[in-house]
Amino acid sequence: MILSIFTFTHVVISLIGIFSGLVVACALINAKQLDRWTSVFLWTTVLTSVTGFMFPFHGFQPSYVVGAISLLVLALSLFALYRRHLEGGWRRSYVISAMTALYLNVLVLVVQLFRRVSALKALAPTQTEPAFKITQLIVLLVFLALTVLATTKFRHAKLRTA
Repeated sequence: MILSIFTFTHVVISLIGIFSGLVVACALINAKQLDRWTSVFLWTTVLTSVTGFMFPFHGFQPSYVVGAISLLVLALSLFALYRRHLEGGWRRSYVISAMTALYLNVLVLVVQLFRRVSALKALAPTQTEPAFKITQLIVLLVFLALTVLATTKFRHAKLRTA
């Protein structure tokens, strides 16, 4: 029962991170800075990765690599935003690392959907089938395009000073 509650909490935190990340991505593309949404996105995404490491250990999983990479890019985002205040090249570093963290969260969402949703599981029961690979490729390409767009557009954003 405790594991079910923990799993539910982890999923809710993850979905909040993804939703708020999409809001932040739209803001970046529109050369806007949304401080509260950004804070929610970054910290719930950190919590998503941290809580992901708290599940019972059953051997090494690829999710550990994704979680570790996510924490690294989130550390870079947080440093660029809160310590370097997006000055100079830190603005680009922030956008790329934040978008990478969002992508990694969505990547895990797609994996979980293919594991848990019966219609998707039927299409790719081992997640090596073309339906799964094509879906992941499309998600990757969409995020690459969004990241380039956000990096280009946010470069000209007028930032508020703290």
